[in-house]
Amino acid sequence: MYHLPMALVEVDAVSKSYIRRAGLRAELRTVVDNVSFSISSGETLGLVGESGSGKTTVARIILGLVRPTHGAVRVGGIDLARASQIEMQRIRRQMQPVFQDPFAALNPRMKVFDIVTEPWVIHGKDRESEIPRGRAEMRSRAIESLREVGLDESALGRHPHEFSGGQRQRINIARALALRPRLLILDEPVSALDVSVGAQIVNLLRSLQRDHGLTYLFISHSMPLVRYLSTRIAVMEHGRLVETGDALALCASPRESYTQQLLAATPELPSAPDRPLGAT
Repeated sequence: MYHLPMALVEVDAVSKSYIRRAGLRAELRTVVDNVSFSISSGETLGLVGESGSGKTTVARIILGLVRPTHGAVRVGGIDLARASQIEMQRIRRQMQPVFQDPFAALNPRMKVFDIVTEPWVIHGKDRESEIPRGRAEMRSRAIESLREVGLDESALGRHPHEFSGGQRQRINIARALALRPRLLILDEPVSALDVSVGAQIVNLLRSLQRDHGLTYLFISHSMPLVRYLSTRIAVMEHGRLVETGDALALCASPRESYTQQLLAATPELPSAPDRPLGAT
């Protein structure tokens, strides 16, 4: 008998509202409105929509950085709102973000060695995890992590400003993978890069997912990009989920006019095989 993959993430009727004040007036603004979806282990869910559609707020809610006004988020079956401190620490190790701006996400005063090993320092008191102990072991693992993303050992002693945008995003990905997470939340990870470099990063993400059995929530405004990387697609408009489905089927026969507009508005992703990092 065929068994469906277990849902790693469950977003259940989640809404988020803020009170916006203008002088003496207060207005309730809903940025996420009754959104529900799940992400199975090993798949990529593409969350797509224009700026302001609520995609990033959903990501922040899943990461536990924002509390929903209504609804629940479960990770590995654990409700984030009811999780103990120890459970939240374990969940946070299993979920790592990769953000849009590869330079802003890196501390300009830190060398790459310190950036990549920072998660091990933060979580070093946890004896249950496979965290390297001591500088020599950390260096060995850091070199291994950098090689996985196409960088070599010479990067360890350098600062972020010495790298190109594509290289910086590779460093971000290496840091995100340091704790061996199950889920990466990729929030517009290539939108700040030029198209060819972005294609290399997307191909790198596909390779890493295959090698490590990763689960992705891939957030983007580009339907062709989401189609290329995703197993399923969820389309958001003005805070609401308007259409979901298998990636290829949804892009071939979108039901909603908004989905059709997104498909028509962005060009196809060029084919650019990933390669060991040189200048990009």
